[in-house]
Amino acid sequence: MSNNSQRLHVAVGVVRDGNGKILITRRAKHAHQGGLWEFPGGKLEAGEPVRQALARELAEEVGIQVKAASPLIRINHDYGDRHVLLDVWNVTAFAGQARGCEGQAMRWIDAEQLQEFSFPAANLPIIAAAQLPHYYAILEGKSAAEVLDNCRLILASGIKLLQFRVKSLPVADLQNLLELVSQLCRQQQVRLLINSDLPVNTTSAHGLHLSSRALLACAERPKDYRWVAASCHNLDELQRAETLGLDFAVLAPIQPTTSHPGAAALGWHAMTELLEQINLPVFALGGLGKQDLDRALAAGAQGIAGISAFLSDD
Repeated sequence: MSNNSQRLHVAVGVVRDGNGKILITRRAKHAHQGGLWEFPGGKLEAGEPVRQALARELAEEVGIQVKAASPLIRINHDYGDRHVLLDVWNVTAFAGQARGCEGQAMRWIDAEQLQEFSFPAANLPIIAAAQLPHYYAILEGKSAAEVLDNCRLILASGIKLLQFRVKSLPVADLQNLLELVSQLCRQQQVRLLINSDLPVNTTSAHGLHLSSRALLACAERPKDYRWVAASCHNLDELQRAETLGLDFAVLAPIQPTTSHPGAAALGWHAMTELLEQINLPVFALGGLGKQDLDRALAAGAQGIAGISAFLSDD
């Protein structure tokens, strides 16, 4: 295993154009991990701030000037011969026209195409993070009518990732309700995950969301799902989700909540410390709303998850 003192700190940009396409470049054949595709960027100079290094590297490598960028994910990965820390940022506005300034191949592709290309192993969590939105809504309700009303409100607020977690209705009513929710999600191009504790047919969904209990009971990643996520509350559960190769996790509770008044809140600082020990996109859950997104991103999260937070378009 490589020595931590030799760790390379690299600034990486997930650069998106006005149509949402993402820029990828191909590493030179003679380079480390040569011939594979990557997100553009490069190593920090001594004492250089990450945001400054990102701007410098993207200007040198692909000829663009960064105008707007926000943290996406940090990846620690040991290749055996090299240990890297990838500081990854979403670049949502830039000036100039991207080009391969070092003669490297370059492509603009849809986020959904990323898994069609061969990337270094350290980039795999970045691919998931690049394909995920900043908000993850959890759908609940005390009746079928309330669930459908909540679903419509959530979708009207622009949510594109939704978990079906309706645990208060009779089992006999769940399947029909799920089919109605699935139809609404298809109409709005929303990815739907189903909570693993529900006794329903999951074939109409895009993925599965494991409860923390189900996560710990899994010996391997559930098969035949495009997306698999999990609920986590501590480092052991987060590491379990990473080991199983899940796509993302939800960490809770970050702040005190009325739904679980006795649960000890982790807080932002503890969340950051936990996320620094794993390579996985993680949504923050518990006492949070859309207004907490910037704080969550700064803490290293993918974004915000919530139940009531998305029941309006505010």
